[in-house]
Amino acid sequence: MGPVLVLLPSPLLPASVWHPVARRLAEAGWQVAEVVDSQALTKQPSTAEQVRAWFLSAVPADRDVILLPHSNAGLYVPSLVAERRVAGYVFVDAALPPAAGDVRLAPEEFYGFLADKADSDGMLAPWTQWWDEDISGLFPSPEAREQVEREQRRMPLAYFAGTLPVPPGWDERPGAYLGFSQTYAAERAAAVARGWPTAVLDGQHLHQLVAPDQVAAEIQALLAQIGALTP
Repeated sequence: MGPVLVLLPSPLLPASVWHPVARRLAEAGWQVAEVVDSQALTKQPSTAEQVRAWFLSAVPADRDVILLPHSNAGLYVPSLVAERRVAGYVFVDAALPPAAGDVRLAPEEFYGFLADKADSDGMLAPWTQWWDEDISGLFPSPEAREQVEREQRRMPLAYFAGTLPVPPGWDERPGAYLGFSQTYAAERAAAVARGWPTAVLDGQHLHQLVAPDQVAAEIQALLAQIGALTP
């Protein structure tokens, strides 16, 4: 029996950003697990520990799993490795933690950018409202954008002031990196330096919504390169 693919969304975005790719991977025969969308939770995660517990609840404890984190979810991979049977990971346009130590939830310069977006209660606007430029190209349709904006959550600025521990040895499992945007070019370079297979698709940060067939196919190609068992 092959591993379970666990799709982890950014804590800032709804789990539905992974749904189109999850369907295609399931149709290809993979066993797929996704987090419960935070909209369905009694208490939405707003601290690093709550986000970690939210992700951990989606990862089976009795099966080998391969993690597929997107965006900021990549920072949580080391702590999940420490508590679950993680056989590998494919980072998808995601933050890539260092080999050991601690990692900030937002780099200092970016934290300053976020601080200007917080209201008087210390709450940030939803992610799609952070940017001055037109972000319509991130979405395949106005309807898809409307769904993401309806389901995305607000996070406190204090969340991004924190750090996460990075246990040494977490990155000794087979890994790969799939990039979409230039935002994570440094992470792709770090993946190459680790000797991981990497691939780049010509897209933007939510390319899994725009081209799910292409993204699912590339993920499967990378899974084959890291020796993942077939479905």
